[in-house]
Amino acid sequence: MKRANRLLAVLALGISSLALAAAPPPAPGAAQNRDGFDVGQKVQPFVLRDTEGKEHDLQKYLDEGKVVVLEWFNPDCPFVKMHHTGERNMSRTYAFAREHGVVWLAINSGAPGKQGAGLDRNRRAKEEYKIAYPILLDESGKVGRMFGAKTTPDMRIISKDGILVYRGAIDNGGTREGRRLPMAERTNYVIEALKAHLAGETVKQAKTRPYGCSVKY
Repeated sequence: MKRANRLLAVLALGISSLALAAAPPPAPGAAQNRDGFDVGQKVQPFVLRDTEGKEHDLQKYLDEGKVVVLEWFNPDCPFVKMHHTGERNMSRTYAFAREHGVVWLAINSGAPGKQGAGLDRNRRAKEEYKIAYPILLDESGKVGRMFGAKTTPDMRIISKDGILVYRGAIDNGGTREGRRLPMAERTNYVIEALKAHLAGETVKQAKTRPYGCSVKY
């Protein structure tokens, strides 16, 4: 009896292994885990409306041959304020992207009632921070989770072929010996990644650790 049970167990294990081997691989455009699309992976297109009610279709931009930058945004996050006001780091980075024909989209994935969320607050922020590009509202958090956005800001660069070529921080503006790195000492990861990608080169630092507030899903 014991021998028969062992034989059945071996057969069951073999069948299970065959089933796993025969399972189809994940779709190339599907997020593989909770961290969202990884560098080198084809992203899932999305459609969101901005603060003026205009629809933005990622696939349409890609079909037009555009490289796209995504910036996760929360107007009341101190780190977002820092990059958009005093240091103007975000606007300088956007200016570089615009000069090279790159589409730039800010996305607020904050849920209704959370810090920095809502149509009125983001309309005001666009004026306050003098933001020249659209702010898209993702109140369900679907797009943010799909891309694995965890902080504000959190940056993504997508090639015209829909491949993620960079994800992470805008720069290395952390601290050294308890002080923030001044602008002159920082590396702007987004600008460096865009320079390399637009020149047809491999992005050397394609993944960095973003810093900022948590996305208010």
